Amino acid sequence: MNRFEGPGAREAKIRYLDGDFQVTSPGAFVRCAVTGESIPLDELKYWSVARQEAYLTADVSLQREIDMNPELRTRSK
Repeated sequence: MNRFEGPGAREAKIRYLDGDFQVTSPGAFVRCAVTGESIPLDELKYWSVARQEAYLTADVSLQREIDMNPELRTRSK
């Protein structure tokens, strides 16, 4: 059990905006949409406004974007 899964710790509900987010239901953390891992709100850096999803890292965010938009795999540099 990590520090965000103990008694009294709640998952926050978030509205993800461009460059910011709005807490709609108080909590200590959100879950990564890909890995399911807890992300403390003060460490939340990566999300999708379009999908309203949080991501643990930039790598996870990029992989999700590629998975959701397969045409990105074939783009030339």
